[in-house]
Amino acid sequence: MTIVCHRPEGLDQLEAQTNFSKRELQVLYRGFKNECPSGVVNEETFKQIYSQFFPHGDASTYAHYLFNAFDTGHTGSIKFEDFVTALSILLRGSVTEKLQWTFNLYDINRDGYINKEEMTDIVRAIYDMMGKYTYPVLKTDAPKQHVDAFFQKMDKNRDGVVTLDEFIFSCQEDENIMRSLQLFENVI
Repeated sequence: MTIVCHRPEGLDQLEAQTNFSKRELQVLYRGFKNECPSGVVNEETFKQIYSQFFPHGDASTYAHYLFNAFDTGHTGSIKFEDFVTALSILLRGSVTEKLQWTFNLYDINRDGYINKEEMTDIVRAIYDMMGKYTYPVLKTDAPKQHVDAFFQKMDKNRDGVVTLDEFIFSCQEDENIMRSLQLFENVI
């Protein structure tokens, strides 16, 4: 059986497309190749890697949503370029870029809106990922309460869906969200 290896685009091109230096890209590529020797990662491998960060919970559903957000070409695999482009946005992108990326993560069916069902699925996945050992212990109706609060804050025109514009505007109004977007800016 032959294993087909993927080689990324040239470093110069990736450097121009991301907010990483050539040196940072080389370090990221070595780490990526260490975890994914073929140069691509499929969803199962992605879930296994991601679940290591959440040993007390079940991260598989959230990892599925995250995988889909990274797999912008909808190919069923993440190439180094996909990975580093998303990482560049999440770590060093503008506020608007980070919020657009997050909106796309939450817009599970990719119709341009976040509805209550999608948000409930995301919140449940986050609760599952965090596990049973959260403190304080979460009540069973906590996901619904979070979704209701999300829509109360974000659905400005009360039409039952959150648009990208509503999402960005609401997030920019919230100091906690804005602070959390800056948490990883100096990572790497």
